[in-house]
Order: sequence, then C-alpha cells, then structure tokens
Amino acid sequence: MIKYINTGIVFQEIPDEVTLAINISNCPCRCPGCHSKYLWEDSGTPLDAHAVDEMVAQYGHDITCLAFMGGDNEPLSVNQLAKYIHEQYPHFRVAWYSGRLRVPSSVNKTDFDYIKVGPYIHHLGPLNKPTTNQRLYKKKPDGSFEDITSRFWKK
Repeated sequence: MIKYINTGIVFQEIPDEVTLAINISNCPCRCPGCHSKYLWEDSGTPLDAHAVDEMVAQYGHDITCLAFMGGDNEPLSVNQLAKYIHEQYPHFRVAWYSGRLRVPSSVNKTDFDYIKVGPYIHHLGPLNKPTTNQRLYKKKPDGSFEDITSRFWKK
C-alpha cells in the first residue's frame, strides 16, 4: 500500500503551477545525499482516492497541480491516482517526481502532465544546476513530452 508522510504547497517544483506536493514514503532509490531521508521508511498515511479527495477539499482552491514526490516503490499506484485525479478533477495538472532513470513501461505516461526522472547525484546537482542528470518533462497537447529542465536554470 502506498503511503504519504506530509504535503505542502510549493511554488518551485513545477514551473507556472501552484503545486500541492505529496511526499510519499518507502522510497527504494535511497540516493546518496538525499535531502528527504525521512521518506525512506515505510510509514505514514495510506494514499488512496479518499486521501486525494480530502486534499482537494482542503487545498483545491489554492492549487493548480498535485505532485507525487516519490512513489517509485509502487509506480502503478501512482499511475492509478494520476488517472483518478484527471477523471475526477480535470482542471488540475498532475506531476510525478521519480528518482528512477526512466518511467516503467507499465506506467501510462500520458496520465501525467509533468514527469521528473533521475536520481539525485550530488556532484551533478539538483534541477536548478545545468549539470544535473535529472530532467523535468511537460506533456504537450499532442501527448508527447518536452524537456523543460532549463526553466530551472538562472540566466
């Protein structure tokens, strides 16, 4: 069962969106230098459609996007929740921050509006460094994805 530890409204994770970040526990990636080691443990509150409904009821007027921060241990559960959000709340965008190198083939990428992939590698830096290995993709109207990582880089 997929679980989350906490949520927060964030402004930097997804460009041009006010995002409710949902921090998912039981991360299998365990990146050296991870800033969220508290998400490595299998703990927290079950994350299901009911939990999403409660989040939308509480924050729905303040956000434009819901982002799953993690969930790599149960990617199909993340995919099911993304699909649920698009079906029940079509005005919200859905993002997934994965620490994997690529999205598993069993996941329907088009159920997401944004997908970040890549483990944190300390010497390459996070998304706001041009040297990063991590990439954030945005779904285009035709269903393909474009790399928008450079939007994080200071000019």
